[in-house]
Amino acid sequence: MADLIAQTVAFVIILFVLWKYVLPLIGKMVKDRQDSVQHQVDEARTATRNLEEAQAKLDASVEQARQEAGRIRDDARSEAATIREELVAQAEAEVARIKQRGEEQLTAQRDQVVRGLRAEVSGTSMQLAERVVHEHLADDTARSATVDGFLSEIENLPLPRSGAAVGGSQ
Repeated sequence: MADLIAQTVAFVIILFVLWKYVLPLIGKMVKDRQDSVQHQVDEARTATRNLEEAQAKLDASVEQARQEAGRIRDDARSEAATIREELVAQAEAEVARIKQRGEEQLTAQRDQVVRGLRAEVSGTSMQLAERVVHEHLADDTARSATVDGFLSEIENLPLPRSGAAVGGSQ
């Protein structure tokens, strides 16, 4: 029995030492470990929240960038349409100006050709008339016939009335 009591006392002493020194140490270690795990969980939650906030900001920024890109694209299309309209208007004005200048040049050239033709025709007709008159007057018989015809035309003219001048108004 003495062994049993000695073993019981030794057991109680070991339990007391474990209870007094080891158990608080293990409890403290468990508590520290729980605090560490809790701290890591809190940090993970905070990191998750921060990640979600960052993701939301990123999504908002991406959406804003898409809207901005769409606005820029729409502005560029609008500006391109405006520039196109301006260029078309300028081209039409240039075409009208070139057409007007061409018409003016054609008119000037036509007038110049008409003047040249008139001068040439009048000169040619004068030469032809001279030649006809010379040939006609070169022949004495033809010349007499012409003078006789002229005189008969003068005789057939009506006489001017009294008070009217010779060669009066018509």
